[in-house]
Amino acid sequence: MPEAKSDTPGWNQLSPHAADNRHDIKRRLLLNGLLLGAVACSATRGFAQSLVTTPAQIEGPFYPDRLPLDQDNDLIIVTDHNMPAAGEITHLTGRILDLDGTPLRGVKIEIWQVDHNGKYIHTADANTQNDANFQGFGRFETGENGEYRFRTIKPVPYPGRTPHIHVKLLKGGNELLTTQLYIQGHPLNEYDDIVRGILDPQQRESVMIPFLPSTEFPGELAARFDIVLGKTPAA
Repeated sequence: MPEAKSDTPGWNQLSPHAADNRHDIKRRLLLNGLLLGAVACSATRGFAQSLVTTPAQIEGPFYPDRLPLDQDNDLIIVTDHNMPAAGEITHLTGRILDLDGTPLRGVKIEIWQVDHNGKYIHTADANTQNDANFQGFGRFETGENGEYRFRTIKPVPYPGRTPHIHVKLLKGGNELLTTQLYIQGHPLNEYDDIVRGILDPQQRESVMIPFLPSTEFPGELAARFDIVLGKTPAA
């Protein structure tokens, strides 16, 4: 019996017109994929190009000389204390990135700052005005998304300094960066010698942080400080 044939083209027997259509569809799909890939690459490249390296700043004389027993990321509540710290509660969050925008995992971030009365937890700054309910120092280690989170107070000024929070990054026992963050728009910023020492305008702007009403915690503040390192630390 002769092999059955059909004049109607099947999946493996296309008419020239149908074959052309299929090739056109393939070309369009390929082109669309290339365009989407180019847009994604361009967006990633644009994000990386928009990043500004966080400037290094001095540690200052008041890094705690006696670390508190409580060193977690909640500076508002001290273990075994019934009262929270005085001040405007602030949720400080952000990510630690390299210059390509890659989140950095396993980076230890430390912060320290004065209490509501303008006093550090340091023997050289200790007196009866210290807020015993304020931890004054905290630590956090980033996960795979490079994020960190602290609950602290909005920084306040003290003689000679605009409000600020000290920040230090470490990994594997190596110090990666020491810097400070400031309240965006605070009138004392322009008179602060440390701030004025940041000569690059973009770097200076990168450490000026808005302290805004929190959308998650009513009556409290939120501040976001993304930190960009100039080079990727060793694993």
